Amino acid sequence: MDSHNIRVAIDQHWAASAAGDQDTEHAIYHDDAVCEYPQSGEIIRGRSNLQALRSHHPGKPSGFAVHRITGEGHLWITEYVINYGATRSHVVSIMEFRGDKVARETQYFADSFDAPAWRAQWVSLQA
Repeated sequence: MDSHNIRVAIDQHWAASAAGDQDTEHAIYHDDAVCEYPQSGEIIRGRSNLQALRSHHPGKPSGFAVHRITGEGHLWITEYVINYGATRSHVVSIMEFRGDKVARETQYFADSFDAPAWRAQWVSLQA
């Protein structure tokens, strides 16, 4: 699959994820896809397990915003923010394609934190 078609598939995936459309969200994965959450040590094997895990999440997202998608060939990276109630997590998703579907995904989650005052003179803050 060429880069344009992969980008279209990724855009559809994230739009479906934000809308809670589980079937469209998971259509991007191979049946034997593997997804890793390094911070918890979890490995989810298979599209059906990944979809079941996500569809049983106790808190539905209250907000979802993709900030950047970049990649080419078989490797694509998405940076986004997802809100679960009062918890805002910044996420990096690394997708590795095999043909036209994702064979492996690694997701890194980081909660927001307050910027320390000592470095205020060198930075600007996002809105």
